[in-house]
Amino acid sequence: MLIVTGSIAARADTFEALRLASLEHVARSLAEPGCLEHGVAVDAQDDLRLVFFERWSDRAALDAHFKVPASRAFAAEAGRLAARPPNLAIYDASQLSLR
Repeated sequence: MLIVTGSIAARADTFEALRLASLEHVARSLAEPGCLEHGVAVDAQDDLRLVFFERWSDRAALDAHFKVPASRAFAAEAGRLAARPPNLAIYDASQLSLR
């Protein structure tokens, strides 16, 4: 399983547009094969920063997600609406049982 984390800081005049675009991106992504979880939230310490958390079944599913034209369009739009470059990190993870 892969975990993806990211964040985008908006400008005050672009926050609402970025928030709406992010919600559309999340909804679209959740329908893709291999997407186990995908969410976006407003940072509790910075109300102009959106934080993303995703779980993908494998690298092939994530790579396919990055190739979807709508995902590429979202990345371009987010870059235009951001106050500074977005950040993204990908982690290879194993699920452990706490029993």
